[in-house]
Amino acid sequence: MAHKKILILRFSSIGDIVLTTPVPRTLKAQTDMEVHYATKKSYAVVLEDNPYIDQLHLLEDSLSDHIAKLKAERFDYVIDLHHNLRTLQIKRKLGVKAYSFNKLNVEKWLMTNFKIDKLPNVHIVDRYMETVAPLNVKMDNLGLDYFIPEKDEVEMEWLPEAHRKEFVAFAIGAQYNTKKLPLKRMIELCDRINKPIVLLGDKHDQARGEEVVRFFERTEASEPYEFTLNKELNKKAEIYNACGKFNLNQSASLVRQASYVFTHDTGLMHIAAALKKTIFCIWGNTIPRFGMYPYRTKFTIFENNKVSCRPCSKIGYKQCPKGHFRCMNDIAFDFYLP
Repeated sequence: MAHKKILILRFSSIGDIVLTTPVPRTLKAQTDMEVHYATKKSYAVVLEDNPYIDQLHLLEDSLSDHIAKLKAERFDYVIDLHHNLRTLQIKRKLGVKAYSFNKLNVEKWLMTNFKIDKLPNVHIVDRYMETVAPLNVKMDNLGLDYFIPEKDEVEMEWLPEAHRKEFVAFAIGAQYNTKKLPLKRMIELCDRINKPIVLLGDKHDQARGEEVVRFFERTEASEPYEFTLNKELNKKAEIYNACGKFNLNQSASLVRQASYVFTHDTGLMHIAAALKKTIFCIWGNTIPRFGMYPYRTKFTIFENNKVSCRPCSKIGYKQCPKGHFRCMNDIAFDFYLP
């Protein structure tokens, strides 16, 4: 008798997909179903080495072509962890029993627009798991998953000599500027860490990483900051800008080898949680109350709860709508690294 087949839908983005990983794992371990997962081709790297997924279905350009291929698989169930217009269309076309994730859009709208807190005190991972509860699948104790293929393991010899014994990873990127520290605050944080630091991010973060490096190298380019920061900072931080130099799996390998991970509310934060790292996470216009803080790992939250305009969005903006950006500018970096 053929195994029943189940399709999980989640098309973006890196962090959100990592947060869904207990769903395929528990389905695979606790049922005899064949587990399939549909996502965008650009995010395949997050899942292609996951042993709990029998087959990936990658969306490229044509949704209708994608749906035709999915229909040919003759799934028994659909688990919709994205719950948008695209996944609604897929569910209608497939015409099988579907279980859909509750995105709490109304509760998030009330929180961002009126600061009325109706949000449940439940992590989003546990809410993803509630979606598969009708299939008698329960959460285990394994947290999130992220699998790094051997070909993408980064050797310590690839790093500058100062970083080979020990380093702290600082993921400086985020999809929106209001989720990222301004340059001055990044520099202050690096100085406060006072250990060799590897800056992580993609090619879009490369230029910002270079600005941080230049400050600590005492070049002419750092002069605009000398007047405001030079008296306060020791300028001893050893910075290696790895932004844009490594692919996502290689960045994850560096995260795994780091002593500690500092990060904005972004995909590498959730990868760090999957790798059970000690995380220091920095929150700007978004809030941990949305249920997407690091899952089942040790973490410290840096946030400014003294601004009445926060959260201003459930995702983010190009710039602070009020112009002052106090949610990031006024964060206190209070921590100790042994």
